[in-house]
Amino acid sequence: MKLSVVIPVYNEAENVPLLVKELAAIAAAFDAFEVLLVDDGSVDETWEAIVQCASNFEFLRGIRCVENRGQSAAMLHGLAEVAYDLVATLDGDLQNDPADLPKLAGAIEGYDVVCGYRAERKDRWSKRIGSKLANRVRSLVTGDGIIDTGCSLKVFRRACVTDLPPLDGVHRFMPAYFMLHGRKIHQVAVNHRPRLHGESKYTNLKRLPRTIRDLRGFAWYRSRFVSPGESS
Repeated sequence: MKLSVVIPVYNEAENVPLLVKELAAIAAAFDAFEVLLVDDGSVDETWEAIVQCASNFEFLRGIRCVENRGQSAAMLHGLAEVAYDLVATLDGDLQNDPADLPKLAGAIEGYDVVCGYRAERKDRWSKRIGSKLANRVRSLVTGDGIIDTGCSLKVFRRACVTDLPPLDGVHRFMPAYFMLHGRKIHQVAVNHRPRLHGESKYTNLKRLPRTIRDLRGFAWYRSRFVSPGESS
């Protein structure tokens, strides 16, 4: 099994070396393995950390964005450059556990997408409550049945990449777009860890207006979507 891993990072200089070491520990689980760390215009030493790690680990490739364009843009940039037919995404803050990747990849037989869900959240209580509310609202609009849309840990086939439109916020609705294209989706419980270094890029209040905007965007996209074989 060959796996490409795409990880957008922004101001995660302290976490990059630790993350790469954890990824190195699971590399042997795959016949071929590559990691694309996409620096989304960081203003700290994140890029320097990526360059240093890439000099020590052949599986690592750094991609540098000259300006901060957001998580969706960074993720799509990385997805456009993957080498293998199986692709994974996760966050770069060490709250997702790279050790879950072999489990998710091993569960994809018969499916197009495997989504992780955080069985035991390690965030503040306010963030957990906000996430539960957001998941319920998203589920009402999208109807995708996903337990935890906020979990970035996913494994999917490269063919699914074309399901994702180049829209800001698309990373929050990946399963909904996959389902719109008829992909078979499976969900697997994954580990979740508290953030130890750096600062969270999101708060409930800061995320709410974007979530509402993105929900409206998905609803519009779905209303205009023409599946293969249909005509407008």
